[in-house]
Amino acid sequence: MKRGVRRKYLPEFVYGGIDGTVTTFAVVAGSIGASLGSSIVLILGFANLFADGFSMAVSNYLSTKSRNDLERHNENKRNARKTAFATFVAFILIGFVPLLSFVLALATKNNYLVSNQFVYSFILTAISLFVIGYLKGEVTGKHKLFSSLETLIVGGIAAFVAFLVGFFVKSLVG
Repeated sequence: MKRGVRRKYLPEFVYGGIDGTVTTFAVVAGSIGASLGSSIVLILGFANLFADGFSMAVSNYLSTKSRNDLERHNENKRNARKTAFATFVAFILIGFVPLLSFVLALATKNNYLVSNQFVYSFILTAISLFVIGYLKGEVTGKHKLFSSLETLIVGGIAAFVAFLVGFFVKSLVG
């Protein structure tokens, strides 16, 4: 694939990757805040991963088609299917990262991993957000370290809010 083509769809990859990581980790953090078990974390996490990933891909597809329809004479039209695919793939691949430690804990039954699966999810998610932020800096032309830290902080705030909501709702219904 040519560099121009890769760069053309890199924004969708970054967008899908950030949203996939943030929303999936928010589900994990909210579930942990509500003291839900690992199996519930995995059920909610995978449901979010695929439903939200599909929703984002369809939204991207329709948005790109609409943009192309408005700009009929623009030679830089983007392929709506490719933009949707880039968003979906990034959402699923990078959005899976917050669930990885839970899947490995379930598969290996390793006691240390089972008791620290949220910590590993947190660390892996932070690394993912940092890397995606770096790619975001590449796409936008901004300083890559600043972009990485910005993405990490915004994702961290979203996770903290989800954790607090889970904790608060548990106290109301529990």
